[in-house]
Amino acid sequence: MLNTSSHQNTARTILVVEDEPDLATAIAQRITANGWTARVASDGASAVRAAKQLKPDLVIMDVMLPVMDGIEATKRIIAERPVPVLMLTARDAESDKVMGLGAGADDYMTKPFSPRELIARCEALLRRVERATIIAKNMENEKVLDFGSLVIDPRQRIVTLNGEQVHLTPTEFDLLATLARKPKTVFKREKLLEEVWDWPDASGTRTVDSHVKALRHKLGSQMIRTAHGVGYAFEPPESDDDTATESEMR
Repeated sequence: MLNTSSHQNTARTILVVEDEPDLATAIAQRITANGWTARVASDGASAVRAAKQLKPDLVIMDVMLPVMDGIEATKRIIAERPVPVLMLTARDAESDKVMGLGAGADDYMTKPFSPRELIARCEALLRRVERATIIAKNMENEKVLDFGSLVIDPRQRIVTLNGEQVHLTPTEFDLLATLARKPKTVFKREKLLEEVWDWPDASGTRTVDSHVKALRHKLGSQMIRTAHGVGYAFEPPESDDDTATESEMR
């Protein structure tokens, strides 16, 4: 069943997928108090139908859901239409977070969480969508990053490894492109949060770690080097030249 909660300002619609009624209501109330429109679905299957109908600007998705879990629901929603997803999990296991990110989620929060931080994360995700639209319009002259076996096309947002396309989430692509534009340069976690997530503080450094782990799973463990206690650096594939070459898009 699909419930609704609205606010005068309907510029942003957020779909809340949560099977705990009290928590779902609390989240929806916080969203409407922030000037957005909230819609609530109580299971994964309902969420997929609601997303198709409502075309929300953002989805807040619980992992543990009846009928269809949040991982599968996220995959189906994103396959139908790209939309930022903030995943909620009651478990703090790194594997659960990586599974969520691998399904296409852009961020995650572990229960219990601060309502204020939830809204801040939503605002950051929505800003990133706006910023990505502006950046895309200004990327007509950006060159392909060619590292031999690994090729990153910022304009088409396509990554190929050994000639095969690698399917990355929007956040994974942005993180990889940010690192790859300056090979071997160590980026602090705080800098990556600012550049990729548009977060002004360091409250989500573990999010960076989880996304790096997801990238390593898809690209191999050698391409992103950990600078312990500092951050991460992109290491071009060993089989290619030490310095990346850039080629015009043909």
